Amino acid sequence: MRTMIWAVALTATALAIRSGVLNAQGAELSGEVALETRLFPRAPLYAGQSNARFSPSVRFTPEFVYEWKNGIWRLAAIGFIRIDANDSRRTHADLREFGLLYLGNSVTAFAGFGKVFWGVTEVHHLVDIVNQTDAVEDVDNEDKLGQPMLNVTLEGGWGYMDVFYLPMFRERTYPAANARLRGLLPISDDPSYQSEAGRFHQDFAFRWYRPFGAFDVGASFFRGTSREPRFVVVADAGGSPYLKPHYDLIDQFGIDAQWTGSATLLKLEAITRGGHGDRFFAATGGLEYTLYQLFGGSSDVGLLAEFMLDGRGVGAPPAVFDNDVFFGFRWALNDVHDTAILGGPVIDYKTGEIVALLEAERRLGAGWRFEFEARLFANTTPGAVASGLRRDGFVTLRLSRFF
Repeated sequence: MRTMIWAVALTATALAIRSGVLNAQGAELSGEVALETRLFPRAPLYAGQSNARFSPSVRFTPEFVYEWKNGIWRLAAIGFIRIDANDSRRTHADLREFGLLYLGNSVTAFAGFGKVFWGVTEVHHLVDIVNQTDAVEDVDNEDKLGQPMLNVTLEGGWGYMDVFYLPMFRERTYPAANARLRGLLPISDDPSYQSEAGRFHQDFAFRWYRPFGAFDVGASFFRGTSREPRFVVVADAGGSPYLKPHYDLIDQFGIDAQWTGSATLLKLEAITRGGHGDRFFAATGGLEYTLYQLFGGSSDVGLLAEFMLDGRGVGAPPAVFDNDVFFGFRWALNDVHDTAILGGPVIDYKTGEIVALLEAERRLGAGWRFEFEARLFANTTPGAVASGLRRDGFVTLRLSRFF
């Protein structure tokens, strides 16, 4: 509720500035309104799940920026509101970003709700650990909740050093018990924590990064509450089972590196993590090779291949990408409509399980964009993470208006 109040207040303030009620120089308002529907071709697998094949929703993302002192100081905010017809938990609001930024010559400082992305690979971002996943938005783990933070970035001839103080933890969101994409069992919104401080455990993160010619290299460290929960099976008052998230305290060391050639990108992410039972190692590596001006035209096609390995034990959170390969493509038509298509399957080479994705987008005149997304699950095996989603493959259609 407090997040909803903040989002509404942010929207009202930004609209007031835009309309002239608040005449602040250096203030800008922008944003997006999107109409969306999910189409589920197959009936649900579990009793109690909604049997609606169409699941419409509306999304509003206002953005507000106010700068002064020639851009040295900046107050920025990005709100997020979604109203979903079928999933009560997917109807939610969040402050993706809201904070004060200082841009100095060799020091940058930020305080507030922020979003930070670490990583170079296409499918699975192992090193990306600062922000929590907003899992009601999609199954690809790309959508993130705003993270309360104090961030200082130092710059020098030795590269860049990011230091993060994270005073509060954000719980991962999950679909409601009667919603599609919930999995085998409903997931509680009442988690437990290893730390007695619960969501107020004080977390810290660091990342150093620097370019070396054709190489871009980063090294990171995180200590605090794991963004990935383990699940404990418990029963409600009526004896029905459900999953209760439990968040361990962990430490994680990570590296990310990318080599850029004329047409080739080589990518690597690797971590070692302790706190989920025995310390384990995980890595994702791959390449992207681009064919420019295909067949003499203006379009470019990138051929993608990635390998994923995760050595976590049975006491760790479930891993979707543990023994997997991804083969895909990225097609940029380079036309006036910015048409682009990305797709390919992720295949577990031990079980044969397949998670396929396809994404396409195209601008429709000034201020409009149409997007198509598909998430499909095939050849799932009992006990696998995607097994509970095997009838929940879906297609998303989205029409967005930008202002």
